[in-house]
Amino acid sequence: MLIGVVVALIVVVIGLIIYNLIIHKKIQSFRNINQKITNLSVVQDFMNAIGETSSVNDKITKINDILIEKYEIKYSTIVVFDGAEYKVKASNVDRRHWDSLSSLHNIDMFKDSISSATPKYVTVNNDSERLPYQQMEFGRAKSAIFFPLYIDNVYIGYWLIESGVPHDFDNVDTTVLEVIKGNIVSVLKTVVHQKTIESIVRTDLYSGLYSEEYLYGAGKRIIDQYTTSTICMFKIINLEEINKKYSREMGNEVVTQVSTYVSKNLSQDYVFVRYMGPKFVIAFSGVDLPGVADFVNDLKSAMENLKVTLPDQDDDIEENKEVEFAVPKFNFVLSTYYKGTGLEEVLKKLEEYLDKAGKTESDITNI
Repeated sequence: MLIGVVVALIVVVIGLIIYNLIIHKKIQSFRNINQKITNLSVVQDFMNAIGETSSVNDKITKINDILIEKYEIKYSTIVVFDGAEYKVKASNVDRRHWDSLSSLHNIDMFKDSISSATPKYVTVNNDSERLPYQQMEFGRAKSAIFFPLYIDNVYIGYWLIESGVPHDFDNVDTTVLEVIKGNIVSVLKTVVHQKTIESIVRTDLYSGLYSEEYLYGAGKRIIDQYTTSTICMFKIINLEEINKKYSREMGNEVVTQVSTYVSKNLSQDYVFVRYMGPKFVIAFSGVDLPGVADFVNDLKSAMENLKVTLPDQDDDIEENKEVEFAVPKFNFVLSTYYKGTGLEEVLKKLEEYLDKAGKTESDITNI
């Protein structure tokens, strides 16, 4: 009888152990599924942040905020090397500590992490200690993980997460953190092109206008505040002739006066750039084609009544002496741009039309 009871108890214990193992596996499976869902959600949030009409720095800040919220990270800092210096691109740490955070690459333990492309975990044992890289602060961070960041095997900076609790990352799932790091790198890689565009924008010498690249950065953020806009490209069709007949200086003066006239008569809500050579672009943000028709007609008529002279001929005009003046002629083409589509494709289409048009064509065309 006793043996039977013992056997029964053993069977029950074994059954409970097996049941607990099954439950544990299911819980672990649910946790993995939940983590995957969270990761997918973060990736989607990252993509949404990339698609927003904001600067590169704003996008990186938004991404860092997403990491802090979704993964409940106490402190998160993204530092990027721009080719000249290390800069904190995003952090929820007080700014007075940013100088320290942007110089972690000089700390020996992190130098090894960078050279080996492996994360570095540092922590303290009690609240009276401080982390090796901390200079002025004692109470903020007690444990941290340093992740070097690489794009196509090229080192570009690092991501640092910190906690105010000693040994807080001892049992952290490094696989998840590696996934997060990979997402950060993907985002940084995606916005590199935008950053390059923002960096090469220049102001044209003669027109005083931004160059074409402005349209793809800050200009696009203005345009994309609206669902649809009208893009107008116009060309001074006789600029080459003016250069030959009068002089290059006269041609430059035509560009200057045309640019000045348009700028004075254009709303600040619109974007006006010198696109290339004799071509200019006006983006009528939030206005449809019929809404700009009368304005463009009046603008073209007024500009073709300009009589451009060189500045050093002003005295001759006052003395009623005979002076040379140039009269610019224009060809206009307009098209609709829809937010979320390729602005560069619209501009390419407009440019192709103007380049293929006859040399004497001077119209306003909608395409």
